[in-house]
Amino acid sequence: MKRLLLTAAVATAATLTLAACGTTEDAADDDDKGGAGKGAAQPITLTDSNGKKVTLENGPATKVVGTEWNVVESLVSLGVDPVGVADVKGYRTWDTAVPLTGEPKEIGTRGEPSIDTIAALNPDLVIATTDLPESAVKQLGEHAPVLTLRSADAADPLGQMTENLDLIAKATGTTDRAEKLKADFDAKLDEGKKAIDEAGLGGKKIATADGYVVSNQVSIRAFTAGSQLGAVNERLGLENSWDVKGDKDYGLGSTDVEGLTKLPGDTQFVYVANDKDEASTPFTGVLKDNSVWKSLPFVKAGDVHRIEDGTWMFGAIGSMNQYVDSLVAELTK
Repeated sequence: MKRLLLTAAVATAATLTLAACGTTEDAADDDDKGGAGKGAAQPITLTDSNGKKVTLENGPATKVVGTEWNVVESLVSLGVDPVGVADVKGYRTWDTAVPLTGEPKEIGTRGEPSIDTIAALNPDLVIATTDLPESAVKQLGEHAPVLTLRSADAADPLGQMTENLDLIAKATGTTDRAEKLKADFDAKLDEGKKAIDEAGLGGKKIATADGYVVSNQVSIRAFTAGSQLGAVNERLGLENSWDVKGDKDYGLGSTDVEGLTKLPGDTQFVYVANDKDEASTPFTGVLKDNSVWKSLPFVKAGDVHRIEDGTWMFGAIGSMNQYVDSLVAELTK
């Protein structure tokens, strides 16, 4: 999976003890409880991204496992402490916008969660994404209801992000919080656009990327307009410089150092990295003395910007808020 190149997934041996229950917001309204009112909780039936009906017999889920970091981020943002999280160390390194507030059980890696560990947690619900193999989803379904969300959609990246948030909120009885998160995000984008315009940067060209080194070769990943970061850039009034084609889900393209020569000279080049994973930071490492890199007009002009470490490029609203704040601060300083 594309994003696994960014992380050093740590598979930790897990004991088969029960974890503490997660928590949801207090006093969810009647709609959040599937119309249960003040009586006993009524079943909730949801339709996931695969068109599958998922029923929660006891109403909103409180003991929830998240197999992907964007799911975990949304859960915590909604006030739900997941009882199980894939690659906890990786989450805490790469997704600092919404820190874990509880002590979830390590369930393995995002691409290969431990079925036995998850089963031992006896969750009300497992929330996965379409990045997880169908065979794993099927096995998880033998132990708990599984709600599968589409991981990303390059045709409408921010729409998919908020659609996933809404589905998670319905499953956990936290729809009021979801509405506030979305409203705050829209306000953040408006605020950021205003700051960009006031700095005279409206309409400026931007290229957001990350990179990594494999066998001494630098690969650069382009966040095209179909990526979440690319969509945020456009909402801020910036013009995407990339002409490489992105994939249909994440809107990611690929190039090398020579490919950067095709970018307009007046591009603002923005990259995402993490100092805890130097292999993912070629822009301050192996490229520092690269003649092609040093010859690029935007490098010579000092128009190279590093986003705040721990900004998860494939995260949920919290990560996108963090990206907006960091990007605006970098471009307007």
